[in-house]
Amino acid sequence: MALAGKNIVIAVCGSIAAYKIATLIRLLVKADAQVKVIMSEDATAFITPLTLSTLSKNPVLVDYYQPDTGEWNNHVEIALNADYILVAPATANTIAKMANGLCDNLLMAVYLSAKCPVFFAPAMDLDMWKHPSTQSNIAKLGVYGNIIIPPEKGELASGLVGEGRLAEPEEIFHFLENYSNQKLPLLGKKALVSAGPTYEAIDPVRFIGNHSSGKMGYAIAQQLKELGADVTLVSGPTALLKPDQITVVPVTSAAEMLQACEKYFDHAAIIVMSAAVADYTPIEVASQKIKKKEDEFSIALKKTTDILATLGSKKKKEQLLIGFALETNNELENAKDKLVRKNLDFIVLNSMQDQGAGFATDTNKVTIINRSGESSVFPLKSKEDVAKDICSIILQHIPSTI
Repeated sequence: MALAGKNIVIAVCGSIAAYKIATLIRLLVKADAQVKVIMSEDATAFITPLTLSTLSKNPVLVDYYQPDTGEWNNHVEIALNADYILVAPATANTIAKMANGLCDNLLMAVYLSAKCPVFFAPAMDLDMWKHPSTQSNIAKLGVYGNIIIPPEKGELASGLVGEGRLAEPEEIFHFLENYSNQKLPLLGKKALVSAGPTYEAIDPVRFIGNHSSGKMGYAIAQQLKELGADVTLVSGPTALLKPDQITVVPVTSAAEMLQACEKYFDHAAIIVMSAAVADYTPIEVASQKIKKKEDEFSIALKKTTDILATLGSKKKKEQLLIGFALETNNELENAKDKLVRKNLDFIVLNSMQDQGAGFATDTNKVTIINRSGESSVFPLKSKEDVAKDICSIILQHIPSTI
């Protein structure tokens, strides 16, 4: 989602329309945005801070300090940590203060400290909306770079019908979402990610597999989605929850993973193959469960088709192909060799020697190597942060032609 992970500060002013903000907060939280609420003193008469705190899962701030604890609410810090500030409902009084730099409450102090985009959604009666001073103040805010979410026409609190009605929560939400979409660097790009293990059947009960949890690949797919990409995730067996707004193609065996990856490969601008694919598969699969009879038992195996090499042989100049290498010895040499042999643009090296890295952990420690053999070494991080590091390199090198 475009708003996932965004830090959004909502500044609520004293208007009967303040009740709509409860629904807006629910929509933003559901979209995985982080919401903090600031209220003017007058706004607390229309909707309680407790209501908005419960919905946003954060304390609601009204004054410069918390009277119960004496803690200082740092307006500069609040503003600098925000990705967006939304003033809604924005009353004629607050719009006038914003236009003229008046700072007599926490809400205005945060606004005047803002470095991020500021949106305002007016709400007032028809005559106040049409008054020349209000229109002049709104024009000033436009010059300052503030973005208006226009009011709607409809029945107003006074009983009049006309402009001045606060935009509905869904409209405000979509306005922010559309704005955020325009800023996404991978919007319109297709990405293909593989994740998890493959299971190679021995009989209807048993299989050859590995300890991959799929967490790394899922984190990469999530990060690419948050950057705007249209992501297809080819996933081996995993206990992870299916991510929202990502096309998940479940597979079991290496052969199934190859077939799925080939299906989506040609139209993908970004291909990240993080799955731990089995190198061998049984030549024959028993139709019934194999009974335990002999003291020794052997299984004849054959090589699986190398998915990464297959995709590398088909890779077009405008595609970015990234592979993974999990090594236990001669890590750099083996990874560099794999990068060249399989025609990759980058390879992400995991070492089984690093504590906290590799399979079934929430952290990873990687080295990313490019085609020139240059290495970038990263410290131990959460797999979500490793995914961000990988995607930052993708952003630096993604071609614009596909």
